Amino acid sequence: MYEVLSPRGESIVQAASGAAGLSDLNGKTICEMWNGGFRGELSFPVIRALLQKRYPDIKIVPYNEFPIQHIRGSTNELQDWADEAVARALQKGCDAVISGNGF
Repeated sequence: MYEVLSPRGESIVQAASGAAGLSDLNGKTICEMWNGGFRGELSFPVIRALLQKRYPDIKIVPYNEFPIQHIRGSTNELQDWADEAVARALQKGCDAVISGNGF
């Protein structure tokens, strides 16, 4: 009998379920967060305009009101950034976050 090992290794992180989606964005505050990657300075304004056209009562907090964090750094640095981003999102009353472009 042979023992077979996966080249992927063992799973060390248990997946968590995400929050339920919002049924309507009117009257909601949506925050943009960006990692400074692929063309967010171009795509976020387009996404913002399309959402504002579809949901006239939406409030959008643009990505430049949040810290931009490239996906590099120590675990502690990334955790500090995540903690700051969450605190700022709560402070701004975010109901949801758009993260994109590799974030």
